[in-house]
Amino acid sequence: MNGFSRQGVTLHGPAGRARPGPDRARAGHARADSHTGHTRVGLALARASARELIWGLRLVSKEVEGWRAQAAQIPDPELRADALMAIRRKRGNINGAGLFWTLPDRRNRDLLAALVAYEILADFLDCVSERSAEEGVANGHQLHLALVQALEPGAEISDYYRHHHTREDGGYVRALVESCRAHCAALPGYQEVRPFLLRAAGLSAVLAINHEPDPALREQALREWDDVHSVEQPGRERDISGQAWYERTAGASAWLTVLAMLALAAEPEHASSGAAQTYAAYLDWIAPAGAMLDSYGDIAEDAAGGEHSYIAHYPNLDVAVERVSELVRRARSEARALGGGARHDVIAACMIAFYLSKDSVRAPEMRQSTRKLRRAGGPLVALLAPVLRVWRMAYGQRSA
Repeated sequence: MNGFSRQGVTLHGPAGRARPGPDRARAGHARADSHTGHTRVGLALARASARELIWGLRLVSKEVEGWRAQAAQIPDPELRADALMAIRRKRGNINGAGLFWTLPDRRNRDLLAALVAYEILADFLDCVSERSAEEGVANGHQLHLALVQALEPGAEISDYYRHHHTREDGGYVRALVESCRAHCAALPGYQEVRPFLLRAAGLSAVLAINHEPDPALREQALREWDDVHSVEQPGRERDISGQAWYERTAGASAWLTVLAMLALAAEPEHASSGAAQTYAAYLDWIAPAGAMLDSYGDIAEDAAGGEHSYIAHYPNLDVAVERVSELVRRARSEARALGGGARHDVIAACMIAFYLSKDSVRAPEMRQSTRKLRRAGGPLVALLAPVLRVWRMAYGQRSA
């Protein structure tokens, strides 16, 4: 990543005066539509904020404390350290997952519990897989089976530690899996979204490849994985023209699509009709934007540690920022196009602002790039970024 170079990029737009007649009328309609859209997003933000402040944050904290207490009882010291670290360092991810609770019209405790448990499970497995990368990709694949089986009540429960050097977790992973299953089964639209939910969770196999320590083997495996998984899938059309393989694998590495499908499962009246569009919007655009912004914030840390960096696949930092800016704009556009679009847009904006509120993106050499990415996110991101920076400071998450 230290090899990134600076290249100036200038964008020119068309100049000239608007013609009278139909064009002026269309411009007036566009302004009216824009005003209506801003109003809807503003109302959605107010609604989400109220639900989070009055109920959400308190309930998420209660769920987290329960899982933290169980993590502290894990017999194996290495697994215990990973579990506690994942909860401590990834608290922003947990609160972000909880934000999907604001999507349905009605509050649903089963949804909130499922979102928190799934996020804690995914963060823990990611930590364990990364720590044990030298044990091979098969170990990572076996561990991440839990992310699929957690969403399928009644299915078998595998030996997740089959290839791992230790397994004494005191039943921690199984408890998370069974909790997710119980809460999934209670969601009224679960059966309608189940095929998409399991498909999204199945993509988690790419997480094990991300931790392959050999860069050449890792890239080859990721490319091969993409060759298989980027083809058309039943039930939806993919609009991924112009996307690079590493953008698609980055999006699959994030489990935002799972969280969105869980939220949809809480709304049986929309679950069937909205499943395919929601799945496509999150997997193809919203998740890749989030994954690349996450990687952007870790540029220096990944370079120093020799870790895999998705954003390092771009030729240089300027190209990366231009392209990620496009992903950010498209993510918000796709979010707005969904049913209840203003609510999805608020979540997309919160995600973007969260990643752009990290200490590392405010470093002197990153400030220009960060400003460009914030502008791509729009006024709502600019509004939310300082708020989320305060949240980071309050929760000790400035560098997380």
